[in-house]
Amino acid sequence: MQLSTKQRILNASVRLFNENGADAVRLQQIAEEIGISVGNLAYHFKTKDAIIESVYEQINTEFTHIFRQYLQAPELAAFDQQISLYYQFFQNYQFYLAGFFKANFEQAHYQVQWQHAVNKMLLQLHSWLDFQVQRTIITPETTQGQYAQLTHTLWMSLVFLPAFDSMRGRTIDERAYKKAIWKQLEPYFTEEGIAEFEELVLPTLA
Repeated sequence: MQLSTKQRILNASVRLFNENGADAVRLQQIAEEIGISVGNLAYHFKTKDAIIESVYEQINTEFTHIFRQYLQAPELAAFDQQISLYYQFFQNYQFYLAGFFKANFEQAHYQVQWQHAVNKMLLQLHSWLDFQVQRTIITPETTQGQYAQLTHTLWMSLVFLPAFDSMRGRTIDERAYKKAIWKQLEPYFTEEGIAEFEELVLPTLA
């Protein structure tokens, strides 16, 4: 299906934002990226701020979609699919994360949105662990707060592994990303968990 000019502008903007940082990108560059005039671009977005606004709306929509996959099915394979969605999301929007490390981050509204998303993601991860304990897929906690700590470790990996590898001059592919997440969970599997993992998830990582 052919993309609309508006969507092509947004896609090009995201690519350029990732490569150069949002602050450094000019409207002329975005127009040249997709082979249209600045006047044509301005017909759809009058300013770069308008483009950024739409990109952030797109980001929020995609992140919300990932959340909606939560517990659609209880099996580990469903979580494996959600990991794939996280990989694509954080690969596609590297510039977005980088913006939150600026001391003078200007998009306060979107910073609040991101903070809500972080809290929701942490809550979902912890709830998922608790649910797998109930399913006897993951062992119960051996110390208080053990899975709260595991939740934070998983969150850090899901969010920052692509950026971390990029800082080291490497590119982590989706399979390596997923393996890194599952390696953190494997020590907590029960015998039932190991069996389900080997049947439903491991073949996709081979």
